[in-house]
Parts: sequence; C-alpha cells; structure tokens
Amino acid sequence: MITLPRREAKPVPPAAPAGAPALRCFGLVKRFGELTVVNDLDLTAERGELLALLGPSGCGKTTTLRLIAGFEQQDAGTIEIAGRQVAGPGRAEPPERRRVGMVFQDYALFPHLTVGRNVAFGLARGRDRDERVSAALNLVGLTGYEQRMPHELSGGQQQRVALARALAPSPDVILLDEPFSNLDAELRAAVRTEVRDILRDASATAVLVTHDQEEALSLADRVAVMWDGRIVQTSSPEELYHRPVNRAVAGFVGDAQFIPGVGIGRRVRCDLGELPVHGTAEGPVEVMLRPETLRLTPDATGNGTVLHREFYGHDQLMTIRLDAPSRLTLRARLGTYGGIRPGDRVQVGVRGAVLTFPAAR
Repeated sequence: MITLPRREAKPVPPAAPAGAPALRCFGLVKRFGELTVVNDLDLTAERGELLALLGPSGCGKTTTLRLIAGFEQQDAGTIEIAGRQVAGPGRAEPPERRRVGMVFQDYALFPHLTVGRNVAFGLARGRDRDERVSAALNLVGLTGYEQRMPHELSGGQQQRVALARALAPSPDVILLDEPFSNLDAELRAAVRTEVRDILRDASATAVLVTHDQEEALSLADRVAVMWDGRIVQTSSPEELYHRPVNRAVAGFVGDAQFIPGVGIGRRVRCDLGELPVHGTAEGPVEVMLRPETLRLTPDATGNGTVLHREFYGHDQLMTIRLDAPSRLTLRARLGTYGGIRPGDRVQVGVRGAVLTFPAAR
C-alpha cells in the first residue's frame, strides 16, 4: 500500500471583499483512492472574463470543473463564487445552490422535451419563467425554436440550446466542459466563435475546459495551463505563447522546436549562430524556436537545405536540414510567396530574441 506524503495545511484565505472575483479556488485537492487528481490548485476568474483551463488528457481539468460545480467534493481547499464560500472546511453547498451554469461535452439535452422546456429546466416556476426562456433563446439566436425537439436541430444548434439553458438562471459562472469536441472541424470553428460572442453579449464569466490549444488561445481572455493536477501558468494567450514558464508548457502550447545551446548572459551560442536572449542564460540550455520566427534567405553558400514544402494557401511550412556537424531538422513557417522550393540552399536565421530553458541533466 502506498502512503501519500503528509501535506502542510494551507492557511484559509481571508473573506472575499466587495467586488470579489466571480470564482476563486484556493488550495484545492481531490483524491480518488491513492491517486491525487487535483493537487493544491489555485484558480481565479474575474467577472466577465472567459478563462480557459488548458491541459493534456488526464491532468485533472474536468475534475476541477466538477469540484467547482459541486458534483464532486474536494478533500481540501476552498471554493468561492462571487465572494461567497460554497465549499470549504465543514461546508459543501449542493450544485443547485451554487449559482453555476454547466454546459456538458455531450450537451445533455433531454430528448423528450422541447427546446423551450429544456431551457426552462431548473428555472423556478413564476411569471418571468417564459420571459427568461425567450430572452435566453434570443441571446443565442434561436428565437422561434421553442417547440422544436432536440433531434430536429443541428449539432451547433444543440450546443446553443445547452448554452441558453446554462444562461437562463443568470448564474455567476458558466462552466463549459470540452463543449466543441463533438462537432466536426469545420463546424467547430464557427460554433466556438458564436459561443464566444454570446458569452460576451451576456457579460458572462465562463471557465472553458479544453485540451485544444488553438481553442484556448483563440477564445480566452486568459489561459490557465494545468499539468499533473496543478496550475503551472496563468496568463494572456499572447504571453503564454511567447513566454511559457517551462519547457513542458512550451512544447504543449503551439508548435515549438528545441535546439541545444550555451548561454553567455544576454546571448546564446547555438547552431544558428549567436542569438539574443529574453532575459539571461548561463551554461547548457535548450533554445525554443517557433516556426514563424525562423527566416529563410536563398543562399547557395547558406547553412541549410530545404527538404520538404507544405503549402496551405495562407502560409507554407518548410522543413530544413542544417549542415554538418549537427544536421538538425527544423520547420519554418513562411508567407504564401517566396519562391523557395525543396532542394534549395538557404541561410537560416532567427527573428528577434529567443527563449531558453535549462538543459536536462
């Protein structure tokens, strides 16, 4: 039997002041038997913000969402929604009292209920119930669909009904669990843009769980990267892409390639010459190169040869092999034009400063 190490208890956070974040999780821990799935997790979503929780499969993203919604109970830590503690030591409010809306991966629409009755599900009976349903359907662009059945709708329309149902009670936070994974690639791009606009129009606070980096970067105001049950970085999409905190995040977010180098303060020596560095670097390092930061110049005496070319219309991806002694293979993303073809000799350079990470020992 494996015994988990004892953890030092985190201090309970002070009571949230007026104007508190829409969501605050502090020191969350969730174990299933001897497996710790969520491990000392801190997470905050500001009011009106779309926050993406991004990470590989099995890192604990969906479990975190279920803890926030109240479908699972944490083993340690606290959860506050709009400044009100809904889970913590000696406290666990049920899901229906947390003022949280949930959009499930499979939408979870009731197949025997009309669209209107699906949206009304969970709303208190009263004079404004029909008004809330109408307002929610209008917000998602489905006015007049009240009497339709779920099977009569497209996948994108079903997604919008699920979102309308989540928005109808005016929750403090909307939780979306991989909401686009059941859609085909072409429809996914259109629907996620619609969902983003709907959430913006509703001034809703939303937490989106996804393993799709493109989805997270294109939709979210901020992205929280989850790794092995912890949040390892929370930042804007631009900051996350250009300044990942470690090599694991760099390799997971976007297309990254790494070459060995030696840091010498503000510069690094590598197979592409001596390059400027963000910050400083000392000793053996790995240099991160995004394909779009590489510059190719036709040159018969250059340092590399083009092996392959993939043309996509809006851009093209070149595969280059550097000369001996390293013979490293790199990918460079170029514009539509340029006239470089497989077999051409090129000089490979780098635009701007590079990011480095300590080399594995």
